[in-house]
Amino acid sequence: MAAVGGIPVLILKEGSERMRGRDAQSANINAAKAVASAVRTTLGPKGMDKMLVDSLGDVVITNDGVTILKEMDIDSPAAKMMVEVAKTVDEEAGDGTTSSVVLSGELLKKAEELLEQELHPSIITIGYRLAEKRSKEVLDEMAMSVDTGNDDFLKKVAKTAITGKFAETSRDFLAEIAVKAVKLITETGHGGKKKVDVDNVSVEKKTGGRVGETLLVQGIALDKEVVHHGMPRRVEGAKIALINASLEVKKTETSAELRITSSDQLKAFLDEEEREMREMAMRIRDSGASVVICQKGIDDVVQHYLAKAGIMAVRRAKKSDMEKLAKATGGKVVTNLEELTGADLGRADLVEERKVGGDKMVFIEGCKNPHAVSIVIRGGTENIVDEVERALHDMLMVVGSIIEDGKAVAGGGAVETELALRLREYSASLKGREQLAAEKFAEAMEIIPRSLAENSGLDPIDMLVALKAAHERGEKSAGLDVYSGKIVDMWEQGVIEPLRTKRQVVESATEAAVMILRIDDVIMSKRESMPPPGAGGEYGGGMGGMPPGGMPPY
Repeated sequence: MAAVGGIPVLILKEGSERMRGRDAQSANINAAKAVASAVRTTLGPKGMDKMLVDSLGDVVITNDGVTILKEMDIDSPAAKMMVEVAKTVDEEAGDGTTSSVVLSGELLKKAEELLEQELHPSIITIGYRLAEKRSKEVLDEMAMSVDTGNDDFLKKVAKTAITGKFAETSRDFLAEIAVKAVKLITETGHGGKKKVDVDNVSVEKKTGGRVGETLLVQGIALDKEVVHHGMPRRVEGAKIALINASLEVKKTETSAELRITSSDQLKAFLDEEEREMREMAMRIRDSGASVVICQKGIDDVVQHYLAKAGIMAVRRAKKSDMEKLAKATGGKVVTNLEELTGADLGRADLVEERKVGGDKMVFIEGCKNPHAVSIVIRGGTENIVDEVERALHDMLMVVGSIIEDGKAVAGGGAVETELALRLREYSASLKGREQLAAEKFAEAMEIIPRSLAENSGLDPIDMLVALKAAHERGEKSAGLDVYSGKIVDMWEQGVIEPLRTKRQVVESATEAAVMILRIDDVIMSKRESMPPPGAGGEYGGGMGGMPPGGMPPY
């Protein structure tokens, strides 16, 4: 509402809500803090899990930060920003989703203390930005260059990412799979720079069996079965045709009518159809292919002729699987069957149909230098399989980050404690009120080691004091061993994280906190209510939108 000459002027729809100034800031900060506190207990090796039940009764049990936030039915706009933070960290770094949300919530909590001291949000924002910049400089100083060819080191990084998750019991086994998979899909780009695209790892989930039965396929595992009972179930030294065309009778592009007036004409029409389909099968046979993977349908007649030629066929493969097959086998996806030649075929040592968990799957194995691989995850229940998939995603991402960047830092709260120490020193060098904000930023960093201690049943104050003392002595890699309750060197313990993860956590947490802090006005429009069932058109009653009891007015 505004006032002109003492007369109130309405500029918002009736029913719209508006919060201004401190009320808006408090509401947004409280919403963000609530989200942070929801996931805070999941942090660390001894973090707890959350059970999420949706409106349909489907259950998700996890301690993966981004999964928890995605599954929560969040209504607050500020809280939704926190969800976006977790998603960003998940996409960019894989691990560190919980840390980013917890840190963002703590930054807002500390900012609230400054707001109560009448410090302007813009000053806090500047202080936080300066502290973020300094944090990234300190991280770069702390980071150590590592040997990306050392499998044992890469396994330590992968095991750090899975710590605290349900799949931790099989972490050695899963870490080995993750490292092998990432090394197989690693490509060398311009200037010799290594590039890892985790999307080239295809994941198939099958319930039944143990987590220890999870398979890494040096090729692709298709959740499909061979289309015809007469086809071979095993082909060695396979030459694979990848076809993105329908192996069926072609339909006319325009609506056409065919008039058949005699049985001879009908027979000639059917014979021509069969000849056309037989030619399709023969064209594939003549190219030298022994296996066909088709993205579209395969007619029964074509299946029959392919089976007679001893060719294995799979139909309706996903587009993503076709792209991965092309990378893995070295073949080309052909969209026009007439252009198929021997040069377009992919190669694999073995293509075989096997039964996995009650379902049939086709395994394309033994590809030479595959840049796409598959992992078939096994587990007793659907919840276990889903949680193993989430853990594997994090492991693949962190190993990929290390191979691409070659930089790592210590885990276990070591980085955050060192950052808090160095930022306090830095804040003292600032001249204006930004100094207060930078100091609060340093305090907020301590929420990570504090949460690790709390979630492990240790005294957070004692642990923080011991950690600070170790870092004051110059032990930069000193972190909290939650199992023994002692301060130890995290490098020696093998608790190692990629530099990229820590940088992303600091960046995303600061961005979210700054964005929420800068909001001083929240205008919420009234939601449109749906008309009640049976209500007519424009006038809300009667049939055909007519007002009850008469003709509509002209």
